[in-house]
Amino acid sequence: MLKIGILEGSLRSASLSRAAARATASLLPDGAQAVALPNPGTLPLFNQDVLDAGMPDTVASLMSQVEGIDALLIVTPEYNWSIPGGLKNAIDWLSRKNPSPLAHKPVSIWSVSPGLLGGARVHESLRQTLLSQDMIVMAKPEVQIAGAIGKLDVDAGATTNPETEAFLRGHLSAFTAFCNTWTAT
Repeated sequence: MLKIGILEGSLRSASLSRAAARATASLLPDGAQAVALPNPGTLPLFNQDVLDAGMPDTVASLMSQVEGIDALLIVTPEYNWSIPGGLKNAIDWLSRKNPSPLAHKPVSIWSVSPGLLGGARVHESLRQTLLSQDMIVMAKPEVQIAGAIGKLDVDAGATTNPETEAFLRGHLSAFTAFCNTWTAT
């Protein structure tokens, strides 16, 4: 069973990206399992002084969970044309372990927004950060869920638009095949 960790980029409990992340479990093909990772808002801000005093329990728990997955799906909004601070903070913490629990893991990015661009601008900066961790990025097709208010049910954590659901199912099928290619080597 391929274990795909789902890392949310938003800290907001009623976020559109959280709704898309929660919908993932019901959209994955057979042979793949969604593993919800802790929300980045549970982590302290990265600070070398904190690390020098000892790894925080919340960070150690996240590291352990990331070590136990085969691949990573990041579902995030775009903040000011870039990566939300909490998500970047989680990656910064994960990068402090040697070897990094992110290294050599396949990863895909879904951006989610009520706007017309669907958070498209977060992809470039996030890919650059993930490549710095030796992750294997599935760059195409990109997933940008634009106009997400009409496509996702925040309360149910589900898709409400059949075209969006079909696209996400197709992407997860392609991502699973991509992951199986890399995890088999």
